[in-house]
Amino acid sequence: MEFIFEKIFLPEKHSFISRKLPLLSRARVHSHQNFELNFVYSGVGRRIVGDHISNFESGELVLLSPNLPHCWELLDAENGEDPACIVTHFSENIIKSDFFNLPELEQSVELLKKAANRGIRFKIKNNRELITLLEGMVELQGLKYYIALLQLFDLLLHVRDFEFLSNPIDSSGVFSKNLEKINDVYEFVFKNIQEGIKLEEASAVLNMAPSSFCRFFKKKTNVTFMEYVVSVRIGIAAKLLAETDKQITQICFECGYNNLANFNHYFKKNMGKTPTEYRKSFR
Repeated sequence: MEFIFEKIFLPEKHSFISRKLPLLSRARVHSHQNFELNFVYSGVGRRIVGDHISNFESGELVLLSPNLPHCWELLDAENGEDPACIVTHFSENIIKSDFFNLPELEQSVELLKKAANRGIRFKIKNNRELITLLEGMVELQGLKYYIALLQLFDLLLHVRDFEFLSNPIDSSGVFSKNLEKINDVYEFVFKNIQEGIKLEEASAVLNMAPSSFCRFFKKKTNVTFMEYVVSVRIGIAAKLLAETDKQITQICFECGYNNLANFNHYFKKNMGKTPTEYRKSFR
């Protein structure tokens, strides 16, 4: 089975992010380094987690460990609502943090470890408390956001209707090597994003010719290398616009553009708003 690797952008000074996202009829199997909680808000379809394939419906919550291939493919709408899911991504290093090493969180850490290379499906369709919490997390910020995540783990520990999905995935071999290669490229881009990133230098990271590198990267990520670089730059710019009072010209240079008109063009193309309009939406 062919799948693609993704990079999830967590906002600056955040260890996780919750979003309500549309379910798509043409979704591709993918993986990323983050833990993921995926709650089907509305819609029915087919779910792939590792080597497990099954149908899904609204009211199901799945916990995924880092680097586990997965996909939710919409087959039909449900109850007249727009098909959507509430997705929470959080850092793969969260269970290694000092805070999560507290004795009171031992069971939560064990739950995350149990999901490793398998995934866990929780049936919570009639659990109004848990669903309300998931819906609210999309709007929360700061300490209340983190407290809500801890409450979420506490509620999950009391859900009795759950099952493991995939057989344990062996991360050795081709999968592991490809993942390591893609992550090396991601790291190169992040370290050099303020500079003029050249295709020749990026391809040298994997000891590939530029043409071979471009084919490999597109096949494994579903975007071209330069499209990925633009998405990183615009992602950084969006965070700076939302979370700082820096001048737009300064942000333009900090995310790797040396031309304000060029920056404005790509920002509006990717975000649907000009940098100024985007910043106003956070004020």
